[in-house]
Amino acid sequence: MSTADQNKRTRTFDFAAYLRTETVGGMVLLAATAVALLMANSPLTDFYQAVRDFEFGPESLHLNLSVGEWAKDGLLAIFFFVAGLELKRELVVGELSNRKSAMLPVIAALGGMIVPAVLAFAIGHGAPGAHAAWAIPVATDIAFALGVLSLTGSWMPTAARVFLLSLAVVDDLGAIIVIAVLFTDGLSVLALLAAVVLCAVYWYLQRKRVTSPFLYVPLAVAVWIAVHTSGIHATIAGVALGLLTRVHRDPDEHASPSERLEHRLQPWSAGLIVPVFAFFAAGVPVDGDALVAIGEDRVAIAVIIGLVLGKLIGIFGSSFLAVKLGIGAKPDSVKWSDMAALAILGGVGFTVSLLIADLSLEGAAAERAKAAVLIASAIASLVAAAVLLRRGRRRKGDEVVNSES
Repeated sequence: MSTADQNKRTRTFDFAAYLRTETVGGMVLLAATAVALLMANSPLTDFYQAVRDFEFGPESLHLNLSVGEWAKDGLLAIFFFVAGLELKRELVVGELSNRKSAMLPVIAALGGMIVPAVLAFAIGHGAPGAHAAWAIPVATDIAFALGVLSLTGSWMPTAARVFLLSLAVVDDLGAIIVIAVLFTDGLSVLALLAAVVLCAVYWYLQRKRVTSPFLYVPLAVAVWIAVHTSGIHATIAGVALGLLTRVHRDPDEHASPSERLEHRLQPWSAGLIVPVFAFFAAGVPVDGDALVAIGEDRVAIAVIIGLVLGKLIGIFGSSFLAVKLGIGAKPDSVKWSDMAALAILGGVGFTVSLLIADLSLEGAAAERAKAAVLIASAIASLVAAAVLLRRGRRRKGDEVVNSES
């Protein structure tokens, strides 16, 4: 067997192992969410809240955070780092290396932000908190959306998954920018400049082919602390470092830094980091009284409609227009019915949506908005799963007919 064939088999094996890990990660994520909801709506709620709100960390660095905040700001930065690595690879050597192919998820993400925001603002206009809560449905949760796709749409072509990943990363970045502009209390320019300088050092070390983890790990921690101190959501540190990591493999390297890091970190990200975040973020009381309160809360209704309908209309509509106008290019392996299913998955707003709900609202209003995010995400997940499973059965039926003919 030639060296090229061996390399091809190795890549295929690695990708299959990656998909298996991601499917398991999706199941663990859903299980963690279910456990959190059960604990928050049971006699264990006081214990759950005590663990989530327990604070630790160095006060001198303003890092005396609760367990829930460490999961949200610290662990999720690693997840976003892995997402940044994959996005960088696809932009440089993968499905998005073509300009029109790269433009499609960007345009879809913009449509998937603007339409839900406009719908949420129009529906909630005049209600208390609506002036800021319109931002809640702008984000798509990368982990949950990919988890549902891996569980119910494993037959989908790789290009579909890349499109969803790219779309989710772009609109989460957009949501983080919204947070930075609207919900940052006292932006520290000095800390932000320090983060930029440290990122430049990371980029320089990558160019100089430095590989020592004894340099990169402290540097990454320093970048995270600087971004956190600046007032911007700390997960953007992970995305920045992921996008600055070298993708191309040198002749004497078995794998590029991006490939090595993704191979090592992805199982931890999918199997531990995101489920831990979900466990501490999803513990929202959802009893009968809470559901009645949500039905009477225009902001909560606006969040649900924004995520379920706004995302579908915004993502699919902007993608369709971009392709018809020649601005973006749809992968040949992805049909428009597949794009509709991916657009429905865009309504799974969890990570950043819950964060914005916490930042834009207070007290009972924030709890109702977070419950609305969970309800909308459940609706989007179930509808998308049903569409994907039906499409999968039809595809298998077509393959059987073609093989028999």
